[in-house]
Formats: sequence, C-alpha cells, structure tokens
Amino acid sequence: MKIKKGDNVIVIAGKDKGKAGKIVRALPMTDQVIIEGINVVTKHSRATARTKKGQIIEKTMPVHISNVMLKDPKTGKPTRIRIERKDGVRQRVAVKSGSKIN
Repeated sequence: MKIKKGDNVIVIAGKDKGKAGKIVRALPMTDQVIIEGINVVTKHSRATARTKKGQIIEKTMPVHISNVMLKDPKTGKPTRIRIERKDGVRQRVAVKSGSKIN
C-alpha cells in the first residue's frame, strides 16, 4: 500500500466523490482506509439493558484504496504516487508535480 495513516486524500469514486480528508486508519489486509468525515453511516443500536438506551450512532466506514488518490501537496489535485530510492532510502513522490510526500 502506497497510502498510509495521516495522508491527505481525495475520493475519486462512490457517494462521496470529490470530497477530501485525512486518513485515520489504514487496513492493509483488506486494502481499505478509514477517512475522517467520509463514508459516514448511521447505525441504530437497540436498548440492551435498563441502563443503556437505544440510540442512533454515526460511524465512519472503510473505503477501498482504489477509490481514493493522494492529494498533491503543491497543486491540491489528485495524483498517483511513484517510489524513488536514493541511497537505499524509499521516498514517495507525487507523479504530477514531482514533489516529495511525507
């Protein structure tokens, strides 16, 4: 996965297309990411005990990484990522502008 926690991304497909946000959590086993404020669903929880009330909870659900692109630090537009190695150090580079990401 070339995208990691803390990256700013733009959603390119789905119901939240065009929205941008910061990655809160990366799930590499399923190739998904959780982005703050994106793909929010409402879950209804039933009252289970006399003390706990039933309520409606808003929960952020994961988005597949094929539906997001990294936000270019220079232009603010979506871009692909290229990996460059210099002196054995792995560096992520934006394809559109050539600027380093970190």
